[in-house]
Amino acid sequence: MRKRKRKYFRRVTPGLVLLYIVMILLAVFMALPLIYLVVTAFKPLDELLLFPPRFFVKKPTLQNFSSLLGTLDSKVVPFTRYLFNSVVTTVCSVAGTVLVCSMGAYSAQKLHLRGMKAFSRIVVYALMYSAPASQIPIYLIVSKAGMLDNYLSLIIPKFAIPMYFFLYQQFVSQIPDELLDSAKLDGCGTFATFRRIVLPLTKSATSTIIVFSFIANWNDSFGPMIYITSQAKKTLPIVLRSIADGGIARMGAAAAATFLTTAPVILIYVFMQSRVLQTMEYSGIKG
Repeated sequence: MRKRKRKYFRRVTPGLVLLYIVMILLAVFMALPLIYLVVTAFKPLDELLLFPPRFFVKKPTLQNFSSLLGTLDSKVVPFTRYLFNSVVTTVCSVAGTVLVCSMGAYSAQKLHLRGMKAFSRIVVYALMYSAPASQIPIYLIVSKAGMLDNYLSLIIPKFAIPMYFFLYQQFVSQIPDELLDSAKLDGCGTFATFRRIVLPLTKSATSTIIVFSFIANWNDSFGPMIYITSQAKKTLPIVLRSIADGGIARMGAAAAATFLTTAPVILIYVFMQSRVLQTMEYSGIKG
């Protein structure tokens, strides 16, 4: 044990120590906006109005969160309704995205159906177009389908994302055909093979798509602004703007709303960051 410790300390050079110090300082510097966001949510109004602003809070309070719940009274829409709308649309969109993209990639790559090669090429071609270029066709489809001012307009158009489909396809293509054939010999059908073999082997891709899809849907303000007209069906990014425009009286509520909107994004990335990094490493090596 002593020899191992000596060898370990011999490897610690001044350059390595300096590197760690620089990396720690950079990490703290990058975390400062998030720390300030959390601290601001618990500041009383008098500390929010200080100039120059104070970074840390002296007298933390939960008044901002209670005033947030009372900011939008029953005459309009309660804040909890916006929170419910965001949770429902985001969870359904993420679940649908994972299901559609994973099953589509499996069908295109392993079932050897007619026309799947052409379909895969179309997906690759779709990657060349920016998201704004497809907004008008999507709006026309949503309108013709009668989904305007409906939760479905915020959910269904998010199912088939070319980037997620392409990412899944890269992982599915690395699964040996012999493994799938052996599962079929054991009596597994197409869906059972997908559920028992494909999904467990693509956990990293699934976790990455969950993170990216959650962030994109949770922070989406364009869809609710274009497709939704009823105030009761709006989501958090929309109400966040209205609270922020309320003037000095709503500064505390706006800080609390910003914290509640940002916290789920941070938490889901913290819990899934290892699998996201695995996906990036895999894509960089195998792509």
